[in-house]
Amino acid sequence: MVRCEWRLAKVAGVSPRRRKRILTLALPIIGGMLSQNVLNLVDTAMVGTLGDSALAGVGLGGFANFLFSAFILGLSAGVQAMAARRVGEGRWSETAIPLNGGLLLALVLAVPWSAVLVTFAWEYFPILTSDTAVVEQGVPYLRARLVAMFAMGMNFAFRGYWNAVDKSILYMRTLISMHVLNIFLNWVLIFGNLGAPELGAAGAGVASAIATIFGTASYFLLGRSYARDCGFLHGLPSRDTMRQILRLAAPAGLQQFFFAAGMTVFLMLVARMGTPELAATKVIIDLILVGILPGIGFGLAAASLAGQALGRGEPDDAKQWGWDVAKIAVGVVGALSVPAVLFPELILSGFIHDPATLALAKNPLRVAAGFLFIDSVGMVMMNALTGVGDTKRVMYIGVGFQWLLFLPLVYVLGPTLGFGLVVIFALQAAYRGLQAITFASMWQRGRWQTIELR
Repeated sequence: MVRCEWRLAKVAGVSPRRRKRILTLALPIIGGMLSQNVLNLVDTAMVGTLGDSALAGVGLGGFANFLFSAFILGLSAGVQAMAARRVGEGRWSETAIPLNGGLLLALVLAVPWSAVLVTFAWEYFPILTSDTAVVEQGVPYLRARLVAMFAMGMNFAFRGYWNAVDKSILYMRTLISMHVLNIFLNWVLIFGNLGAPELGAAGAGVASAIATIFGTASYFLLGRSYARDCGFLHGLPSRDTMRQILRLAAPAGLQQFFFAAGMTVFLMLVARMGTPELAATKVIIDLILVGILPGIGFGLAAASLAGQALGRGEPDDAKQWGWDVAKIAVGVVGALSVPAVLFPELILSGFIHDPATLALAKNPLRVAAGFLFIDSVGMVMMNALTGVGDTKRVMYIGVGFQWLLFLPLVYVLGPTLGFGLVVIFALQAAYRGLQAITFASMWQRGRWQTIELR
């Protein structure tokens, strides 16, 4: 029997012990996220051998899947915020109650919604692109991914819980096992190996769906071992708990939705510039995630550390955790982005095989990678603010900057005036930098320190 308790570090200021605390929590999160990106890159490399249409179809299908799942993925924020507070307050036997609520909501919301989306995929996917070859590749991929929406929502709820209770190593191990399975199934189903049918781009979607469901089953087994004494699957959450989860999850989910919708619109605008531009953008985004995912991982660690500190009644310590994590994130993300700045063509050549498309992607990748260290500050502060319950203001800032500033400028300077991908990615770097400054200012002002969660 595993006891449900965690030793909380109480260290004033920045110290080796404090850094160790951050890295112990953050590195497994980052490892899991980087494994996700490795999967994306392997997926991209495998699908890339099928041509630009398959690559573009999978790119649009992946963002559409994120768009449709965004609200359900927001449950992770509610689960993590509430569980972290309970850890700080010493309410160990109740930390898994928010997880129970998140799992129930993921099931109830995802099953009917995904059924509708699967049924009408051929009707709405052509809205994203007029290229019939891209539609033919993208729809089967998207439909396969949508079948596993309930599992994706549950996995994110588990992620929030493991991060909140300092068990992020379980998240990393499960995610890596999922991705190993996914890559193997990609090899089998995309190319028809081991006697399987050759499904092409659709095979990548089926492989991802199977791996996601496998991950959910693994998390339930881990929950039985590591969270049973914390209330895991012991009765239904109270109405107050469910309302609190929804109150936190709704803004986070809406922000995810509008971000995903914005990225989908962004890809639609790029698609109007040409299919090679769309294929290049898909690869650039996957590569940039290698650098920015550690920033998100550090942000999730900051969310747990700050939430636990607030639960202990130490708001100043909670604020300091955010800044300490941001300093480490800048160094890590800055180091990871250097190869893409110096050798963009070498990196891109593993994923793009058309010389013209490769030439289109080289300088935009260099521009995007060069500003990642600033974006990492924004990722830490955004996730930290979400983790302490300041989800509404985070939503307003994230949605406003993307939809009122970035996307209109992309429309004018991209497909309308034809300035090309370098200018488009420079715009993205500028908007993300402004967002980072805003989130950092919000964290420093400290209005979030008075938010109460029960």
